[in-house]
Amino acid sequence: MNVLLIGSGGREHALAWKLAASPLLTRLYAAPGNPGIAREAEIVGLDIGDHNAVAALCKDKAIDLVVVGPEAPLVAGIADDLRAADIRVFGPSKAAAQLEGSKGFTKDLCARFGIPTAAYGRFADAAAAAAYIRAQGAPIVVKADGLAAGKGVTVAMTVEEALAAVAACFDGAFGGAGAEVVVEEFLTGEEASFFCLCDGSTALPFGTAQDHKRVGEGDTGPNTGGMGAYSPAPVMTPEMVERAMRDIVEPTMRGMAELGAPFAGVLFAGLMITPGGPKLIEYNTRFGDPECQVLMTRLKDDLLVLLSAAADGQLAHMSARWRDDAALTVVMAAKGYPGTPERGGVIAGLDRVPDGVEVFHAGTAEKDGKIVANGGRVLNVTATGRSVTEAQARAYAGVDAIDWPQGFCRRDIGFRAVEREEG
Repeated sequence: MNVLLIGSGGREHALAWKLAASPLLTRLYAAPGNPGIAREAEIVGLDIGDHNAVAALCKDKAIDLVVVGPEAPLVAGIADDLRAADIRVFGPSKAAAQLEGSKGFTKDLCARFGIPTAAYGRFADAAAAAAYIRAQGAPIVVKADGLAAGKGVTVAMTVEEALAAVAACFDGAFGGAGAEVVVEEFLTGEEASFFCLCDGSTALPFGTAQDHKRVGEGDTGPNTGGMGAYSPAPVMTPEMVERAMRDIVEPTMRGMAELGAPFAGVLFAGLMITPGGPKLIEYNTRFGDPECQVLMTRLKDDLLVLLSAAADGQLAHMSARWRDDAALTVVMAAKGYPGTPERGGVIAGLDRVPDGVEVFHAGTAEKDGKIVANGGRVLNVTATGRSVTEAQARAYAGVDAIDWPQGFCRRDIGFRAVEREEG
């Protein structure tokens, strides 16, 4: 099979790495790619926002399957346009991608179909949102409705902080994504990431992980796109997975079909495991980043077979098998992130990383034969082990082999699981 992978981040490098291992693969192409992805795939010059150009390339290269990594092209309808050109694609339609593209859409879906989630209000003007916040009190959560690259969420511990977050949204801090806001009840519990592969009717459980959103150790500082992750998430016991499927994923699949937007692709449920059971925080409609990196290093099965089955509506007879080992990834980010990252710093020592440690490129470029930083989150240093503690030690050994003075990372990725293992 000839496959085109859309995207340029660490998630896409992990997908390219796993797809390249498939015996079914003939040629793997990627657009726009990065220097790490270039080790696994042929990079093609392509404006992924020009769907006609993507379709033309697919015809030229005899592409059998397009795998869409990031959320923005999905929300823009790339899957619909490719399917209209009779090209197989793994990823949801524009209508189904509203589950990520509009937090308000998802909250309304939950209300309509009885899916457990936080109480909420939707607002298109700041005054109404402010009145709701004052009535509810703090702590409270403010979310830009649309896509904000993982940065449109404020967990406000005071009313003043919540009001400032609302003002930032309506003042244009997140562009069009903040034209509407969702204000939610603050949930207490432990967060987990739960993934399913979906084909429009069947949802196949596809692993669990726990992400670290805050930039600082001990989960302090501003939210980021994710500073590290590990898999599996201990809180997602078999019983909790069963409850999440029954109470959250399956009603979502039925609801989306009823709305005329059956969901096919990756359904990524961000969950809060509360004393009363799992509640949905939000949906994403693609693999998490950096959760994808730990899932791909644990997956036993051929990813291309599974994604092809999802694209063809054939998941009912499929299963996914996982290695018993834990996996952990540490994000190395450029100083200044999540604000203005320092770009251009030379990254050395990638050839000194210990065997068994995978370094997935997220925000890199190649300049004069050297790898340089070209983004906020730049590298994902990923390792496996018989325990999270062992995987953590191996991943940080990889981090310590890399020479990049302009970079930083959290040194406590996986701390909750390590505490469980040591306790």
